[in-house]
Amino acid sequence: MTFEPAAIAPARDRRVRRSRAALMQATIALVTERGTAAVPLSEIAETADVSRQVVYQQFGDRDTLLLEAALDLVRRELLPEIADAADLSARQNRALAAARHFAEHRVFYRAVLTSSCAFGLNKALMGLFLPLNRQVITRLHGERTDPELFDDLALFVTGGGAAFINAWVVEGEDPLDPEEFTERLLRLTPVVTGMRPPIIAHDEEQGP
Repeated sequence: MTFEPAAIAPARDRRVRRSRAALMQATIALVTERGTAAVPLSEIAETADVSRQVVYQQFGDRDTLLLEAALDLVRRELLPEIADAADLSARQNRALAAARHFAEHRVFYRAVLTSSCAFGLNKALMGLFLPLNRQVITRLHGERTDPELFDDLALFVTGGGAAFINAWVVEGEDPLDPEEFTERLLRLTPVVTGMRPPIIAHDEEQGP
């Protein structure tokens, strides 16, 4: 009988991907249901229909699993909605998409952002959004600004935006209002970046 490792590896990789996806989905569901990040790994493993050993093999500990679950949620649902950073005219839509995403998953994000992995999540999210903000700033200012200042401004905008969203998600009144938050966020944009503020669309019944 011939041993063919190349034929076995893809199947193993698929199993790993399925178990990782199941664990992250179970984490999001249980944290949202309980309103706390303090969900035992044994319950997450049981919900995902995997062993605790698999959890430790793939993630190591609960904080890493929480972090990866949050990042997976952002990558799957939010980044595709805001990826076109070069289109400045769509920035209102991107801001609204982000606000709606965090409002929809408010219970999960609030639990993680008030847990022991909050710092790690903030750092990881900044790593995701920093390149997008740098594209916007480069598009606005072209070559008039030196690269170091571009990087500093992108970091400043990303960090400030993260703090603004975090405070809204953690401390905002229920239910969160994505439209109202987007207006607040966009009022800050020209102050920080020099962009002209976009025209905010209102429902007809609300008036201008």
